[in-house]
Amino acid sequence: MAPDLNSTKDLFVFLGKSVFSVLEDMVFTLIPKPQKNVAGEIVLITGAGSGLGRLLALKFASLGSVLVLWDINKEGTEETCEMAQAAGATRVYAYTCDCSQREEVYRVADQTSHSWATFFVAPRIHQCSEKKGTRPASNEQPYHIGKSLHMQKGKRESDYSDVQGQVKREVGDVSILINNAGIVTGKNFLDCPDELIEKSFDVNFKAHLWTYKAFLPAMIANDHGHLVCISSSAGLTGVNGLADYCASKFAAFGFAEAVFAETVAQKHMGIKTTIVCPLLINTGMFEGCTTKFPSLLPVLEPEYAVRKIVDAILQEKVYLYIPRVLYFLVFLKRILVLGPSFRELYIAPEKAWKPEEVR
Repeated sequence: MAPDLNSTKDLFVFLGKSVFSVLEDMVFTLIPKPQKNVAGEIVLITGAGSGLGRLLALKFASLGSVLVLWDINKEGTEETCEMAQAAGATRVYAYTCDCSQREEVYRVADQTSHSWATFFVAPRIHQCSEKKGTRPASNEQPYHIGKSLHMQKGKRESDYSDVQGQVKREVGDVSILINNAGIVTGKNFLDCPDELIEKSFDVNFKAHLWTYKAFLPAMIANDHGHLVCISSSAGLTGVNGLADYCASKFAAFGFAEAVFAETVAQKHMGIKTTIVCPLLINTGMFEGCTTKFPSLLPVLEPEYAVRKIVDAILQEKVYLYIPRVLYFLVFLKRILVLGPSFRELYIAPEKAWKPEEVR
């Protein structure tokens, strides 16, 4: 009898919390939710060398955050650095990092590995010397541009300890992690080479595993942090011509949601999660793509998407679908077996992946 009573009690608690959540969402739809202050927060953005990642960096720069920029494109990251400083950032750290490579992520995140990473340091526009121990003048603001260190197998970890210590001393613990880097092949599944399918998963999904492993422990230790997953509407339903992309974004969404559930179950209440699922964003990544109903499902302008994403982070929303009609379409998909979905809403041109095509 007792198990039945416990089950009934748990059911009512669940229903009560569900009703409360619905009412809370309704209230905050009408009344803007208070926004947290991110001035001084250390914000790491992957794919920061262009597109959405660059615009996110500029927005957080204007909010007074410390920026840590990761991208595979060194020139793009340097340009974002300059733009971020012009936007008001006082501390900007940039690293050339291929997020699809686990060892490289760990290395750049100041973890032990046997791969290579790059570290940039220079005050303002002055290039820092490659010699160990060279530091920016104390009266100059940290600004970081391209120097690289290559670590090879057989080299002693102590050979690079100066650089590792420098990263920790100058940056500190990342408190907001934005997994934004992404690629798209734009090919039908059977036409897509195996290596490009693997690359899609490495960048769009597996990179999230490695960055979480690198930065989540410090967040838990500090009971303070925010994990942001830039997924996609293609992570909510299958889309014609984007099989590998959809699969990788489904995985990223599920992983972020599962880790969120873990943090709640383990009562790490200081760790927040935001999962973002935008429709097509006009960043060049989906150049030439459109929808069958542009008035209902428009291609999003990057500035609009960034504004919504940053607002969701500041308000600590768990889920953000943009445009808002996606909430309704997801609801229909789940309750109607043959109901409307996004499956035929995209018109995606064939497009080969290129290394610089990161979000």
